[in-house]
Amino acid sequence: MSVSKKVLPGFGLTMGLTMSYLSFIVLIPMFSLALEAAEVGWAGFWKAITDPRIIASYKVSFGCSFIAALINAIFGTIMAWVLTRYRFLGRRIIDGLIELPFALPTAVAGIALTALTVDKGWIGKPLAELGIAVAYTRVGIVVALTFITLPFVVRSVQPVLERLSPDYEEAGLVLGASKLKIFFKIVFPEIKPAVLTGFSLAFARGLGEYGSVIFIAGNKPLKTEIAPLMIVTRLEEFLYGQATAVALVMLTASFIIMFLINRLQIRSATFCEG
Repeated sequence: MSVSKKVLPGFGLTMGLTMSYLSFIVLIPMFSLALEAAEVGWAGFWKAITDPRIIASYKVSFGCSFIAALINAIFGTIMAWVLTRYRFLGRRIIDGLIELPFALPTAVAGIALTALTVDKGWIGKPLAELGIAVAYTRVGIVVALTFITLPFVVRSVQPVLERLSPDYEEAGLVLGASKLKIFFKIVFPEIKPAVLTGFSLAFARGLGEYGSVIFIAGNKPLKTEIAPLMIVTRLEEFLYGQATAVALVMLTASFIIMFLINRLQIRSATFCEG
């Protein structure tokens, strides 16, 4: 007598609800975005996305987001390591503060960071005396994006480190391996997929960030304008087709980045298992 096996009870119903929810929240809005961009025609679309001001905004958004994600991939991993492997006074407070960028309105974060990094701010003043400008430069954009995207890396790596037993590290020490060798040969292969996940999430989040950046960037044409700002600018000019064209480029770029990172994670996991 054969027994029909299902993935989970009520699979048909839950799968239908899942696809319906995904369609209403993600697929339909994305499809409507493509339709809106198509209304301007290929010539109008190409003109909209290759405007010199738009090209400059791509460079700012992608460049600053990549740098911020890379910084967080390094220091976020270190923070996850400290919070996981050590017990010290105030650890729970620091662990809770990691979530602050999620809870804090991005506009508030942007205003606070700008006030701190302007030439008369607590941080900006000593740096200005050294000839280093932060606010209203690309450096300021990187600072804002680093602040906003830090939790993505820490929260991606932290659970993996918690599951990774310290016994492997102790065994390496007993066998005479250096701490650096233990990290790169034992620890890093285990957390590498998580680091890549955090990096990709931080990068994608940085590409779409708006509220925390517009205050500290200064929004100088061809210098510190970000792509989301150009989308808003085109909307304010009632150029809806051009705005959706730029938005579609950013959306496509985000999907490609996430796809490539996902493939890299799969290959990395397969290599580690082999």
